[in-house]
Amino acid sequence: MMNRRDLLSTAVLAGATSAFPALAQSSRAICYNCPPEWADWGGMLRMVGQRLNIQVPPDNKNSGQSLAALIAEKAKPVADVVYLGGQVGPQAKAAGVIEAYQPKRFAEIPATLKDAEGYWFSIHSGTLGFFVNTQALGGKPVPRSWADLLKPEYKGLVGYLNPGSAAVGQVGVIAVNLALGGTYDNLDVGIKYFKQLQANNPIVPTQTAYARVLSGEIPILLDYDFNAYRGQYTDQAPTVFVIPQEGTQQLPYVMGLVKNGPNPEQGKRILDFVLSDEGQRHWASAYLRPVFAKAMSDDMKKRFLPDADYQRAKAIDVQKLADASKAIGTRYQKEVG
Repeated sequence: MMNRRDLLSTAVLAGATSAFPALAQSSRAICYNCPPEWADWGGMLRMVGQRLNIQVPPDNKNSGQSLAALIAEKAKPVADVVYLGGQVGPQAKAAGVIEAYQPKRFAEIPATLKDAEGYWFSIHSGTLGFFVNTQALGGKPVPRSWADLLKPEYKGLVGYLNPGSAAVGQVGVIAVNLALGGTYDNLDVGIKYFKQLQANNPIVPTQTAYARVLSGEIPILLDYDFNAYRGQYTDQAPTVFVIPQEGTQQLPYVMGLVKNGPNPEQGKRILDFVLSDEGQRHWASAYLRPVFAKAMSDDMKKRFLPDADYQRAKAIDVQKLADASKAIGTRYQKEVG
């Protein structure tokens, strides 16, 4: 039997739990696809902890894996917010796993970079190109074009994320396809290119491969400018960013509130924060283009390639890519593997 002291302790603990149920949850939220090594989400999650007193554990899913998890958990959601490659935002809305929320400053986001009702909205964007570890090339020249990557001298040196699930992988396919004469509706050119690239034994990871480029394991990765600039300027690695001569695409990354998530108020606070002046400055400091351009300082702009190079980068049509993404994944897996 419990003595009087044990009974008292149990009563106190029970009372504390029932009196402060919200307090136990108030310091935690779940964000799917917030990997610390990608777009400096590690820094952002620390800021969320410091500024909002919300602890958000890192999550290494990619966009496709996050959508699949949200669909699987639809009856009992685990996440509160989700970060996705732009084309996956409309897919998540269609799947009924995110709900409309218009964060503070929603009205300031350009119409082409958000769902009109607020199911998803852009927070920043990146330009796809070549993230190159020059030291790991072993004296070979830095590739300057999509055509260069097919040359035998780059055998075993090129990597890209799997287009079957990773948003950046799908952007790689569509970027090549559009640059070489294809369309959103006709993917033949892009699929043919990736079939040809197989002769060079490419490395095809599923998750973000930033550290593998810095280590030299993947000397050339189809990736975004923000990762290459971070390697060059923040980590002082021998890396450069290349915008291919034939052209490429710029992709917005979006966020949304998970439908029926366990901590909706915390999720809303996070979404407000990533669009705040402080949040937008953080993205700029991580070499992303914030959705509010004024957050990027002149000093930060100087670290990017010249505007003349960026003229070869076109804004991707998010909805058209969303419509094409299933075909990209299916055809890649079936025809390229």
